[in-house]
Amino acid sequence: MYGITGSRLVASLQNRARSASRLLCSSAESATRVLSTDAPGVFDEIPPLPPTSPALPRRALVAHAHQVLAGMRLLGFCTAARHSADDHSGAEPSRFTVVPGDNAVDGLGAGVGVGVLETAERVCRVVSTQPEPRIASALDALGVAVSPELVAEVLKNLSNAGMLALAFFRWAERQERFRYTAESFHNLIEALGKIKQFRLVWSLVETMRCRGLLSKDTFKLIVRRYARARKVKEAVETFEKMSNFGLKTELSDYNWLIDTLSKSKQVKKGHAIYKEMKRKGRFVPDLKTYTVLMEGWGHEKDLLMVKTVHQEMLDAGIRPDVVAYGMLISAFCKSGKCDEAIKVFREMEVSGCMPSPHVYCMLINGLGSEERLDEALKYFELYKESGFPMEVPTCNAVVGAYCRASKFQHAFKMVDEMRACKIGPNSRTYDIILHHLIKSQKFEEAYDVFQRMGMDGSEPQLNTYTMMVGMFCSNERVDMALKAVAFEDLGRQILTCGERFRRSSYVIWFCALSFELWTTAAAAMCCLPLELVPAGSLVLFLSSLMVSVSSITSYKSKLPKASAYV
Repeated sequence: MYGITGSRLVASLQNRARSASRLLCSSAESATRVLSTDAPGVFDEIPPLPPTSPALPRRALVAHAHQVLAGMRLLGFCTAARHSADDHSGAEPSRFTVVPGDNAVDGLGAGVGVGVLETAERVCRVVSTQPEPRIASALDALGVAVSPELVAEVLKNLSNAGMLALAFFRWAERQERFRYTAESFHNLIEALGKIKQFRLVWSLVETMRCRGLLSKDTFKLIVRRYARARKVKEAVETFEKMSNFGLKTELSDYNWLIDTLSKSKQVKKGHAIYKEMKRKGRFVPDLKTYTVLMEGWGHEKDLLMVKTVHQEMLDAGIRPDVVAYGMLISAFCKSGKCDEAIKVFREMEVSGCMPSPHVYCMLINGLGSEERLDEALKYFELYKESGFPMEVPTCNAVVGAYCRASKFQHAFKMVDEMRACKIGPNSRTYDIILHHLIKSQKFEEAYDVFQRMGMDGSEPQLNTYTMMVGMFCSNERVDMALKAVAFEDLGRQILTCGERFRRSSYVIWFCALSFELWTTAAAAMCCLPLELVPAGSLVLFLSSLMVSVSSITSYKSKLPKASAYV
């Protein structure tokens, strides 16, 4: 035995949990001042991962984690817990600041010249690297001439850093050439809404009212943010406030509200608004009303409500169009009721309504997911006979149908046909193939496909990297996971600063979790603005810590006493 007792193992894990917690707290404090930026070549410089032998001391893995983070700092991407050099009082809290390399901004402006985009990037860089009290003086020193276009572009770039966006806006409105525009206000409201700063949002609404810049778009933006934050009551109240500001609501506005709530997984509330609208006789529901309700219930896979809304539409004397029929077919296909979907398709043809490419695509997808390949191919042939040009989504549906039937050679032939028609393939095509290759445990073939992606001009997306990293980590090949995420053809791939850095940080985080390197995982998360870290990722990280501690504690009770290991 290795001479380590259950108690020592628990203590070690608990220490790492405390370290991770402190790092996460630092991330939370700095989230409003951090902007994700580029990390080119970060994986080229990190040391190789030590062999994953069971006998390898855990401290060696932790040491490797620190080497990785040190490499990132040396490359100029992340400085951890840095106090201001001239703040001798120590009052300013520690923070993580993401600092781009010099080539990050230069590369972004290549071929564009000195203009709004490049200037906006310079401003964002200054804003993201300064403590909040010094942002204004740093921007003054930058000597940028403010224009409505520049303000709108900067606020758009800072859409994931709401408080930074507000700090820039407050500085900009004090400049000589500043002019208030609805676009700038809307970009700022979007940024603040993402971090649920609704009090600040309403103060901006009042400013817009005073300057005559309010419109329905302003309120729709706020409604959507409330809906996505699951604040349904506030979303509806905001919609109803439009009339208080002299904005008259129409049926199209109610249809938009029902659609927004439905797409935010609040179709029940959307349906309640529809019923109230009918009861009060305020507006008479039209085809759009019924269509968005069927779409919402279809996403919930509640076929009973889909059929109820459809029947109410018919009872109101409204005939479905191709979009409404499409919602019905989509709902049945998503619920695994393709036979019902085919009945609707036939009814559609009988009524004289010509199916659209989207309808064929949904049927092919649905039949393919039920592994009814022959029927899926039959509808693909009908699609081509109808005279529609080949489209990427429909071809992707056929590729998926072949892959589910494990007929990968036929899937690749479909990809060749797409190339011949000059319509793809795209990154979604490759994601479908990769998903099924990995599911079939054809790992070498999956990696070959991944490496070939750039040849078709289809660059890997975040979902692609997640699949590849997951595949390698599940097979304890973190070295290959790092190689996969660093893979790129420099002649074809142009990534924005933010996407590149997020990708690197996510993968360090993912790999670290796979080997219980909690310090690395926490630090990688701190390299991201907390606003950009998905809630699910944060929950997974914390729950993984808790599960590991509790499982080791539980295991400890079953271990022999320490003397048995001596």
